[in-house]
Amino acid sequence: MVSPAYQKRAPLPLFDTLEQMQNPWQHPPELPRHPKTSWPDYAIQDFRRSAEFLYSYRGSADTFSSYRRELEHFLQWLLWVADKSLKQVERQDVERYIEFARRPPDAWIGEKHVARFIDSEGARQANPDWRPYVVENEKEYALSQSGLQAIFAVLGSFYNYLVQEGMAEVNPVARVRQKGKFLRKSQSQTRIRRLSPIQWDVVWETAESMAEQDPQTHERTLFILSALFGMYLRISELVETDRWIPQMGHFQRDMEGNWWFLTVGKGNKEREVSVSDDMLVALKRYRLSRGMTPLPAPGESTPLIHKTRGKGGITSTRQIRGIVQSCFDRASEVLRSEGADEEADRLSEATVHWLRHTGISEDVKYRPREHVRDDAGHGSSAITDRYIDVERAERHATARHKRLGS
Repeated sequence: MVSPAYQKRAPLPLFDTLEQMQNPWQHPPELPRHPKTSWPDYAIQDFRRSAEFLYSYRGSADTFSSYRRELEHFLQWLLWVADKSLKQVERQDVERYIEFARRPPDAWIGEKHVARFIDSEGARQANPDWRPYVVENEKEYALSQSGLQAIFAVLGSFYNYLVQEGMAEVNPVARVRQKGKFLRKSQSQTRIRRLSPIQWDVVWETAESMAEQDPQTHERTLFILSALFGMYLRISELVETDRWIPQMGHFQRDMEGNWWFLTVGKGNKEREVSVSDDMLVALKRYRLSRGMTPLPAPGESTPLIHKTRGKGGITSTRQIRGIVQSCFDRASEVLRSEGADEEADRLSEATVHWLRHTGISEDVKYRPREHVRDDAGHGSSAITDRYIDVERAERHATARHKRLGS
């Protein structure tokens, strides 16, 4: 099956969204049909084993999405390039795959993120515009260090599962002895990607302006930004899933009159988030724009983030990303109009998750780190410490006036 054709033709997607995925043990999935390929039996079995592994992570939409991406890339490589089954993969194959992931064929690289599958003629069909790898803003594709780490982590976990289930004899990822030639070690902690004070100010002002111009649509936009920045929420904590449905009643007042927001985050862990006075004002504004009382009643089941069409709350993280991205795009235009091209360029690289990082980074400057840790849902203070860059700033200050000449 392997031929130079894979260099010229992009593969079709394999896995649909979590919402569309059925229990693979009850409904064994089939590989999507390809017009010029008939799949060998081993490929069908490998696809089913992969679907079963993925389905076990259905409790976390973010984890499912990241594992789906890495498994899909790897299975595409096995099907189109290596022509091997999961059982046949050896250490050198893993290294070959990593080299491939560093420089995938141009035909496999898209210029924007699109849905894997679309509804057409009453059925789910593979989206012909989908590509396994994506690079935006006309840049060259480059596999980041975090991307490499994800490959080792996900494939290593996957093969541990296969070994435990008797579907593979060894874990070839664990046998890659010189991971150092792929993964760099850093002298210092990884920098947190966040918005600068100028960028956040313009994003916030832009959202306020959008809400004033079109309140029916963008009061929701403003509230989403408030929740992501002001309460450090992850995007998955704003949407409805099988494990959690965020509601207005999850804003709760205690006996001392303090407000808290109850959520379920990473690892299916429930936590309470402190609600600031400004966040409470944002909540009141959002509710009043929807014709509701300023504050929710105890146990109120109204969806936290409403759909503009139909009933219920938003169920897609992609939709939240689209809402925030539209605000980022407008804010970038404002920055360019004011001559701040560098700030605009960096904002064009920002993702929704940067808002959580930005909120934590700002608060850790003046709040006790233990308080920020608990509100953010960090597993340890060491994670919260990554957001403290005072020492880094001091180090640069002592070097600022270093002379190069006499």
